[in-house]
Amino acid sequence: MRETKEVIAELKLNTVCQSSRCPNIYDCFSGRRCTFLILGRYCTRHCRFCAVEKNKVMLEDPDRKELFRIRDAVDRLGIKNPVVTSVTRDDLEDGGAAHFADCVNILRESCSVLKIEVLIPDFLGRKKSIEKVVSAKPDIFSHNLETAPRLYKKVRQEADYNRSLQVLKYAKESDKTIITKSGIMVGIGESREEIYQVMKDLRKADCDIITIGQYLKPGPDCLDVEEFLEPEEFDKFSKWAEDLGFKRYYCGPLIRSSYETLKG
Repeated sequence: MRETKEVIAELKLNTVCQSSRCPNIYDCFSGRRCTFLILGRYCTRHCRFCAVEKNKVMLEDPDRKELFRIRDAVDRLGIKNPVVTSVTRDDLEDGGAAHFADCVNILRESCSVLKIEVLIPDFLGRKKSIEKVVSAKPDIFSHNLETAPRLYKKVRQEADYNRSLQVLKYAKESDKTIITKSGIMVGIGESREEIYQVMKDLRKADCDIITIGQYLKPGPDCLDVEEFLEPEEFDKFSKWAEDLGFKRYYCGPLIRSSYETLKG
């Protein structure tokens, strides 16, 4: 774990593991795994489940050199399945799509056998931005719905459920071969029926992979947990995912969007 932290600090990189206060950081860092966070430290949105810093004033311009430092970190840590996500940057014309595409291309040039996952924001639904990322051909194109549509005003008030579904749908329409993925949290007031409906909506959008994990409050200003689900509940979600036809599914209390899904 110490080595992973030292490499990240030396190369002046951000990770969602640290910025979001992920409970799995010790396991991932000790296994030389992390999820890189690009486009700066500050997010332009104020989702209430997330501990990533929010600030619409201290935004940084996309730093191309950051992408080469990620390449170096992947090489030094021996990461085979790099995962790259970002803060949401509604201030940028393309939402940061070109930066994502450049990152995939730089990693591919360094090692053609890497399995690369990108976890993107919604880019305000801009089709050209989605196309730009898809054209770089990441192995997995991921965008999280996070929760049921009824809870969006409480959980992620600046997002839109149908827009997020369209991001996944349009990515698949743009390239039938791309693997799409989404994740949701449970324990913030949703019903079991709503969870199942979200899963059905994702399959209708031809989403291939789903992750479902227990929401844990990452900071004092974030939403409170309304329910801690028993492990057996996640087994039920796995059965639903299988029956609905997801190609892969990861359901468990500590499952997160990129945790456990790209180990090998």
